[in-house]
Amino acid sequence: MCDIIPKEGSDFMSLTAGIVGLPNVGKSTLFNAITKKNILAANYPFATIEPNVGMVTVPDKRLDFLNELIKPKSLVPTTFEFTDIAGLVKGASHGEGLGNKFLSHIRDVDAVVEVVRCFDDTNITHVEGGPNPLRDIEIIDVEFVFCDLEVIDNRLGKIEKKAISTKDKEALKEVELLKRIKVALEDNIPARKLEYSEDDLKILKAFNLLTMKPVIYVANIKEDEIGTDNDYVKKVKEYAKKDNAEVITLCAKIEEELSGFDDEEKQAFLNDLGIEESGLDKLIKASYSLLGLQTYFTAGEKEVRAWTFKKGMKAPSCAGIIHSDFEKGFIRAEVISFSDYEKYKGEKGAKEAGKLRSEGKEYVMQDGDVCLFRFNN
Repeated sequence: MCDIIPKEGSDFMSLTAGIVGLPNVGKSTLFNAITKKNILAANYPFATIEPNVGMVTVPDKRLDFLNELIKPKSLVPTTFEFTDIAGLVKGASHGEGLGNKFLSHIRDVDAVVEVVRCFDDTNITHVEGGPNPLRDIEIIDVEFVFCDLEVIDNRLGKIEKKAISTKDKEALKEVELLKRIKVALEDNIPARKLEYSEDDLKILKAFNLLTMKPVIYVANIKEDEIGTDNDYVKKVKEYAKKDNAEVITLCAKIEEELSGFDDEEKQAFLNDLGIEESGLDKLIKASYSLLGLQTYFTAGEKEVRAWTFKKGMKAPSCAGIIHSDFEKGFIRAEVISFSDYEKYKGEKGAKEAGKLRSEGKEYVMQDGDVCLFRFNN
């Protein structure tokens, strides 16, 4: 499709996945690998105090294909943020360790990547005495529940009596919703497991509850266990099933080493390990999906570029990601699905096969669409 070079950057979205876990489970080592940043990864609790934020490139073979086919002057992948947050300890909701500072940092992320240690090593200390991933997960779950209960109780204390006395419909609806969540939390059921209406979600948005955030579990294993599931990993996977959560198994130490290799060296190393894709690449893709993010492409000789959008966004809003003028003056989007673009070897072939579509303002953008936006200046 024709080249589209943005006149200004678009910060329409700053969704971020937060890496959490108990101290010394491999969080900062994993973050080093993800962002190729050399932050402190020390063998003692609270080596990370302020959250480290880094942009990560989303691996996408479709972008590689477009690059090979078009050979543009510039190739721009899509990115999103990972945040490494200080290790949580039991009692954080009551001020233990870094306490509420940790929990406030979690409030600022949109999804949780929970790292659990799934290997034995007497040389690496563990704040709870030894590795037990299910216990570690439970510690974090409980702290999140306590924190959310405090938020809900505080809010109910402010509005419940007034809502009942005034019979204000909106306030009564909020009280009912918060009480329903409170009952669930007291039964150790995270808020994300309940069903909500659109109105409920609008009310809850202001509270930013920790147990509403979607979760991915990362099972950190030893180098010699890559490609297999040890007993610790099996237990984590069984637990995650109950939460409909994904588990990514990787060795943070190996992933950190891999992050320093070029693509050819990395692939050779992976081949030696007998795996097709690094754990990191799997984690990045899974986190991107967990955040509800998808990708569309613009493709021309000057630039091939991947653009991040939120699943369900319509064409004009997606055009606005490139430049606000594109959304204001939107006329139509000329779209080729990636599968057709690949099958017919580019725009010309897809157009000749009748696979180029003209979509209007109500079109919901699909993952992998290759687009050209028409707009009035």
